[in-house]
Amino acid sequence: MAELSQEDLERLAAELGAELQRHGMLLAAAESCTGGWAAQAMTALAGSSAWFERGFVTYSNEAKMDMLGVTAATLARHGAVSEATVAEMAAGALRHSRAQAAFAISGIAGPSGGSDIKPVGTVCFAWATTGGPLRTATRRFDGDRGQVRMQAVAYAFSEMRAALVAMP
Repeated sequence: MAELSQEDLERLAAELGAELQRHGMLLAAAESCTGGWAAQAMTALAGSSAWFERGFVTYSNEAKMDMLGVTAATLARHGAVSEATVAEMAAGALRHSRAQAAFAISGIAGPSGGSDIKPVGTVCFAWATTGGPLRTATRRFDGDRGQVRMQAVAYAFSEMRAALVAMP
């Protein structure tokens, strides 16, 4: 992915917001490794209250369980950085908000914390809409901690928008 800037994130957020408004939907974000960066980029935009409902920063496993209903069994079996966990995070964001669309992000931004199986730069994502399918993906991003986090936010925005564009 090309070098990104905060302005790029805000442009992607604006495009996502326009698509949410086209569908009359509100969005909730469930973030772990991005620590609220997605919410910050969205709320940097004047008028985002028309489509951004709330954000959950669930950095610890306890926060994922307490705020979003991620199960201890999922965390024990798959780990915090897994498609199973982000699927539960996105579903929990829908359940615990007034939003009709949600995305979740959990990853290993580095510089430490990686393993052979889940190296630094591994980020898991989920996207969900009320009454629609829940989709997950895992990506590996290169760069330092900030670059990994920024790429994760951009990917979450782009894929959420793509899912909405594909809706009737």
